[in-house]
This record gives sequence, structure tokens and C-alpha cells, in this order.
Amino acid sequence: MHYKLRALSLADAGKVAEIEQRCHPFPMSIATLESCFGRFYHVIGLEIDGDLVGFAILHLLFEDVTLMDICVSPENQGKGLGRVLLDAVVDLAASGGAERIMLEVRASSTAVIRLYERAGFVSTGLRVNYYQHELGKEDAVLMERLL
Repeated sequence: MHYKLRALSLADAGKVAEIEQRCHPFPMSIATLESCFGRFYHVIGLEIDGDLVGFAILHLLFEDVTLMDICVSPENQGKGLGRVLLDAVVDLAASGGAERIMLEVRASSTAVIRLYERAGFVSTGLRVNYYQHELGKEDAVLMERLL
């Protein structure tokens, strides 16, 4: 499989929104996604044969980076592409002088939590009833990695 990473721009927001909607039961709105192409944000895209199949959104502020979202299209999940994106996030944060990367993940997303743990992230806390869920609310696991 041949993939390419590239910086995304506002022109890519529609495709990012499409992937977001296919990956999450409660996706970010297009307006929220568009706002992530502003100052202090970086959006990394992952393409296969010129087709955008995944993205990561980072918010960089001084020594802290927050991973706002990371998605791989459903048909491309389970192929190691999430790890490719996560490694790109870590590389970008480190090259930008960040000291840590923080994120939140649904407590029920055990496979994603394992991916983060294998990449050196540790749990630092819990946000109770943070995420919307089909049956009400779901906790968010807070994680971070020091660089």
C-alpha cells in the first residue's frame, strides 16, 4: 500500500467532514471542522492513490499540543494507518518544540486506547459524562505523552 502524508487546507474541509461523519456517531459540524484550519492548528491528511482516507487535527499552543481528532475512513481501518497518522502527529509536535501531547478518547474505544498506549501515551484522568452517546453520555479518558 502506498500512502502519502500532506498538510491539509480549508479546501479539504468537505472531504474531512465526510470522513468525520462516517467515523463518528456524533461528528463535528462542518463549521467546527472549518475552524480547525485557523491559527494554531495543523491538519494532516493521509492519502492513498490521491484519495484522502484519514486526517489528524492538532492544536498547538506554546509547549502543549492537543490532538483534537484523528480519523481513518472505515474501509481503511485495521491497516495500521491510524498509527501512521499518530506517528506524524508526534513528529510534528516534536519538531515544533512541543513538550507534551494531550488528547481525550471515549472510554469505550478500547482499541484506540491501546493504540495510544503503544505509542507512549498514558492515562492522566477521566472526564465523566463528557461525550454524547446513543444511550446518554459516556466518559472521556484523558491521555498524554511527554516529548
